[in-house]
Amino acid sequence: MARALDLNNLLAQPDQLRNGEWERAFFQALIEGLVVVNNPEAQPGPDGWPYLFVRTGHEATEPASRVIQWLAAKGIGLVVNGHKEFPDYVFSYGMLWNFVERGEFFSASEKVSPGQVELAEGQKVLAGPPTKEFLPPYVRDILSHFFAQQEILHPKILVLTADHKHYDLCFSLDSMGDPPQEEHQGIAEALAWFLPSHYSILLAHEKGMPQFHPLKELQN
Repeated sequence: MARALDLNNLLAQPDQLRNGEWERAFFQALIEGLVVVNNPEAQPGPDGWPYLFVRTGHEATEPASRVIQWLAAKGIGLVVNGHKEFPDYVFSYGMLWNFVERGEFFSASEKVSPGQVELAEGQKVLAGPPTKEFLPPYVRDILSHFFAQQEILHPKILVLTADHKHYDLCFSLDSMGDPPQEEHQGIAEALAWFLPSHYSILLAHEKGMPQFHPLKELQN
């Protein structure tokens, strides 16, 4: 009960008091607190992605941690108190499965903006398919379904690292049908919704690159 009260008290604070410390307290209170599911069906948010809308309050009975676990398996984001003029918080799908896998919505790492990559001649990198820890099978399923909706049936991916500390998740432009340059940024930004915020997302042509790996093959 105390934690539920903490959550309600935190969400009663005005926007000007909602800094990084507030956010950390909110995350902790949420995962230990209770919510009300407005509608069990996912609803499209203003950005077009599917979200489950929940609200907080003294009538809440559903453990938020259980809701997050369910959403991570479904490829759905989370909106807290979306009935307000401005929701209290919006969680992308990538934030939710990062919490399920790593116990935190944001993981500390060097943030690299989505973009393209071309390896310089002679540049040494390690390359291969992502591990199950880096890209769990259920997330691969969700990504495969997203690509299929775009009529991309055989997407290919590759992980690159030069230092075993920073990893780039590369998507093959060739496997996407080689979309025009002006669409690349939008594609990368769409993929970013499915992935943790610290992931570096790159688009690359396969020529001159290490071998890419079919996303569907990785589901076995």
